[in-house]
Amino acid sequence: MFRISDVVKHLLIINILMYFGTLVLLGDPNIGSGALMNEPEGYRVTDWARYMFAMFYPTSEYFQPYQIITHMFMHGDIMHLFFNMFALFMFGPPLEITWGPKRFLFFYLATGLGAMLLYLFVKYLELTYFGDSISANAINIPMLGASGAVFGILAGYGLMFPNSVIQLIFPPIPLKAKYFVAIYAGVELFSGLSSFARVTNGGVAHFAHVGGALFGLLIILYWRKYGSRLGS
Repeated sequence: MFRISDVVKHLLIINILMYFGTLVLLGDPNIGSGALMNEPEGYRVTDWARYMFAMFYPTSEYFQPYQIITHMFMHGDIMHLFFNMFALFMFGPPLEITWGPKRFLFFYLATGLGAMLLYLFVKYLELTYFGDSISANAINIPMLGASGAVFGILAGYGLMFPNSVIQLIFPPIPLKAKYFVAIYAGVELFSGLSSFARVTNGGVAHFAHVGGALFGLLIILYWRKYGSRLGS
């Protein structure tokens, strides 16, 4: 019988509480209709509200050090929360049971932070080399969500259980985990590159997803070669 593991359970609880707690206590920010487009006058923020816990670019006036951690537990809407938590619920427990809670928690947080680092690097390139072609307010577009860590979990599952079969809903076919992860990561990378090539801000977040998967891959390869001192 399927059993949810302890760390996964607590991560689910924290993410759900952060979403509904900040929504009830702080509310959503008031953002103009052109917020995520290349419209300098369309980005009108009157109150960042709960998005104060999202991750802003370090030179933004809205950046705070605590956002380095809190952004991983924030979500934009209920569907964003649902899909991330569903993936964590499905693929997290086998990894935690295999590695133990300490290594799993380290892996989850490290891949989330790795996703953030790649996001900030791509954002830096965007602002440095395409600054005249994008919105003047692009520096104030925040990153939020557990997607980076979740992509790390997907990559970890694909490496640890490559031949386990995942039954897709659309298209309704079975697919081995190693192929599922490779295809998913490839689609995200293509989406990010396509958006980046068009010099739009929407594509940068895709690199956070790829960053989570990439750091997950590197961590597991390191563990396989050198082992881990974290124990279980």
